[in-house]
Amino acid sequence: MAAPLELSCWGGGWGTRRLAVAYAKFSGAPLKVNVIDNTWRGSRGDVPVLTSEDNIVSQPAKILNFLRKQKYNADYELSAKQGADTLAYIALLEEKLLPAMLHTFWVESDNYFSVTKPWFASQIPFPLSLILPGRMSKGALNRILLTRGEPPLYHLREVEAQIYRDAKECLNLLSNRLGTSQFFFGDTPSTLDAYVFGFLAPLYKVPFPKVQLQEHLKQLSNLCRFCDDILNSYFRLSLEGISPAGQETVDANLQKLTQLVNKESNLIEKMDDNLRQSPQLPPRKLPTLKLTPADEESNSLQRLSP
Repeated sequence: MAAPLELSCWGGGWGTRRLAVAYAKFSGAPLKVNVIDNTWRGSRGDVPVLTSEDNIVSQPAKILNFLRKQKYNADYELSAKQGADTLAYIALLEEKLLPAMLHTFWVESDNYFSVTKPWFASQIPFPLSLILPGRMSKGALNRILLTRGEPPLYHLREVEAQIYRDAKECLNLLSNRLGTSQFFFGDTPSTLDAYVFGFLAPLYKVPFPKVQLQEHLKQLSNLCRFCDDILNSYFRLSLEGISPAGQETVDANLQKLTQLVNKESNLIEKMDDNLRQSPQLPPRKLPTLKLTPADEESNSLQRLSP
């Protein structure tokens, strides 16, 4: 009997969760998904986290390698060339598409304040909900600048323009590689399909106000059909669990949550500003009372009296 496998991850279907769950479904791994609302429950705070009887594995790539070692291999029928193509396209996704994804979710201000920050804040207990989203946003920006902010790209706008050009080129290459096939290597899903789906599904489905990269993806009909097919075939229960009326309720709650989080953030910023602007007075020294000789004699007589 196979050891029980449990994946602790964010709810809502964000990219890394979709990637790991999609691979498990493609390879037939008996995976139980545990949606968490606390980033510190994972190993060093990393999610998703896969746990078995004797192992705790974090990060999507390591989770996929662990599942392969347990003989849940979605690439069993691939040739050596197809295996090499898989590694090449995964590297292409991480180099060309990931920076634009980070920018779309975490750096683009309209998307961050209206979608990303409220959603993640709703999954994290107070007061971490006021701290961690901003820290993750700064981390995403630093990663973009460290990996792509090299000469001749000195300014943030130049870096942004370049990463979106690279991302659109990457989407075009993926579209050309997929063609009219159901999956990237024929009729059976593989590791590459899980990776591509993990990147594209959030970009395809999340209702962003700034949709530069999303609009380009939706112009590539075969990639959209690819996402829809996997969602309908492997995630049907989660899709059918929300009715149109329920979706309206979710949208209304998200809007209220956005207003609440922004209000709390503004209040904390205002309190910080008030503290900084308040005058800093030096500590007052209490006056020292000096007793006259007559007072000292009177006190000593009182202490000696029965």
